[in-house]
Amino acid sequence: MESTIDKKSQKMSRLPVPPSKKRPLSDENQEQSSRVKVELGKRLKVSHADEPPKFRVAASIATSKPRVTPAVALPKPQVIGRQSLQVLQSKNRGNTTASAKPKATAPAPAQSATSGAGKKRAAWDLKGQVNDMKDKVTNYKGKVQSLSGENARLQTTKQQLQRQVELLSTENSAISQQLCSVESKLLSEEKKLEGAKKEVLQLTELCQTLQSELAAGKRVVVELSSCNESMTQELKAKEGRLLCLEGENSRLKTLVTEQSESINDLQCRVAEKDSQLYTLETERRRLHNAVQELKGNIRVFCRVRPTLPSEKTSSAGHISFPPNDEKAIVLSKVEEVGRLSSFKSHVGREKGQSVKYDFNFDCIFPPTTSQAAIFEEIALLVQSALDGFPVCIFAYGQTGSGKTYTMEGPDNVSVDTMGMIPRAIRQIFSSADELKSKGWQYKFTASFLEIYNETLRDLLVSRPDKKVEYDIRKVNSSSNEFYVTNLRYVEVSSVEEVHELLQAAKTNRSVAKTALNDRSSRSHSVFQLRIEGENSVRDVRTSSVLSLIDLAGSERLDRSLSTGDRLKETQSINTSLSALGLVITSLCNKDSHIPYRNSKLTYLLQNSLGGNSKVLMFVNISPLEENFTESVNSLRFASKVNECVIGTARANRK
Repeated sequence: MESTIDKKSQKMSRLPVPPSKKRPLSDENQEQSSRVKVELGKRLKVSHADEPPKFRVAASIATSKPRVTPAVALPKPQVIGRQSLQVLQSKNRGNTTASAKPKATAPAPAQSATSGAGKKRAAWDLKGQVNDMKDKVTNYKGKVQSLSGENARLQTTKQQLQRQVELLSTENSAISQQLCSVESKLLSEEKKLEGAKKEVLQLTELCQTLQSELAAGKRVVVELSSCNESMTQELKAKEGRLLCLEGENSRLKTLVTEQSESINDLQCRVAEKDSQLYTLETERRRLHNAVQELKGNIRVFCRVRPTLPSEKTSSAGHISFPPNDEKAIVLSKVEEVGRLSSFKSHVGREKGQSVKYDFNFDCIFPPTTSQAAIFEEIALLVQSALDGFPVCIFAYGQTGSGKTYTMEGPDNVSVDTMGMIPRAIRQIFSSADELKSKGWQYKFTASFLEIYNETLRDLLVSRPDKKVEYDIRKVNSSSNEFYVTNLRYVEVSSVEEVHELLQAAKTNRSVAKTALNDRSSRSHSVFQLRIEGENSVRDVRTSSVLSLIDLAGSERLDRSLSTGDRLKETQSINTSLSALGLVITSLCNKDSHIPYRNSKLTYLLQNSLGGNSKVLMFVNISPLEENFTESVNSLRFASKVNECVIGTARANRK
């Protein structure tokens, strides 16, 4: 029977205990757990107070094997901590021990009962043995009744505890939810704490930086304070000086006012002088042009070249210069009578009477005349080109008469021997520099070509391309200006640049040896300088062309003994010179048609030979008597040119 009760109590005490997870409790959870423990303790006390009274056990039962009521193990919810469970178990053990204490004290009367019958009854004392068995049965019945009551009380306690466990489970779930929310808040707070720590570190670094900057600022303040003191002292000194300068400034203002009035007066006078200067410059141009017109728009200068050292045996007695007339030249020769007398005259027999040929030109230059003296006579004409008039200067004469020497100078040129072309260029640039102070700005463009066998060649190209064709054309249909296609036009700004071009052209020019000249020019060389001037102050523009031409030498075929290419060259030269003579004759006769197109030379120079232009012709003659006939022919042609009147020249001004 006892074993049966023990088994029941063991079944009742073996409730399932779920495993619990250890979690660190926060302050809020610990406080909640303590409240639960207190409430649970109160409820347990109430339950113990309501327990039924315990029954005493007989002494015989007490002397038997003591029985201890097993402790009731409460079911452990998952959400209750280990400490809470230990508290509940300790309280339960207290209740069980309290209920067991009266049973432990109960054997005292039993011992007294059994003490009287402590001796074993005799076998024959059956009545006594029966009584003893009855007493045992009675004790066992009482014990069973007490155990039944204890069992009922324990069942009631179990139900109460189950209700308490359910209540605590509900509270524990609420607490778990609160714990989860608290943990999430804790994580967020920990993150905030980490951010705050970083911010604190940054603020600490910033504080250190600011402290260093503050220290540096303090040092700067100290320096600035000392500097401020020095600047204050300097300012006081400056203020004193400023007072002195203000007095000086007032005096200078008065002086500036006076000077301004004086400057205004001077500016007015300068403007008047500029106006007078422009008027005088205009008047100078007009008078200069009038002088040139009075001298003639086509003028002829005659130059007799000096005899060369190799020509000393020849005499220049057939040429004379009348002392009373500086513009006259006389050529004289003894005429023979008949063919026989002509033959005898060559051997020095039977000479006839002397015949004189008188010629008058604008200027006559004897053999002793220098290059500089000759240029002085044409300097005013070159100035006209800078004033806006087209100017043409060309040298005409037989081969070997000194045309190239007159226009360009010798091969080893010097300051004294340079020809008309380099001297004219030097004067042009010198006069242009002087006119800059009067508001004039000039642009110069140079070109150099030759006409060889009625073919144009560019002398500024060292290796001419045979496929390139040069043609003379008008600039446009409404203009009378001409240009050469594919010709090289070089913009120049100094005398040195022009000299380099002249040297290159001299190297590329066509020359050959003939019976009359070892180095005869076999083409007409034409150097042209386009001059464009602008006066922005007066809003005046000028444009002109200075043409400096060295014509090929004329020669008679019976004397030059030319053959082959030289013969062709001679025929072409004489044809172009004849065309030039026809143009001059037509201009003299004032014909309605001028044959400019008969040759490339006259077609290129038609604006420089007639109409609005100024023309100067050098007629060069040889001092040798053997060239008497060629000299007379050249002088006759020059006289015809000198008689030509082409009208009044007009400047190309806008």
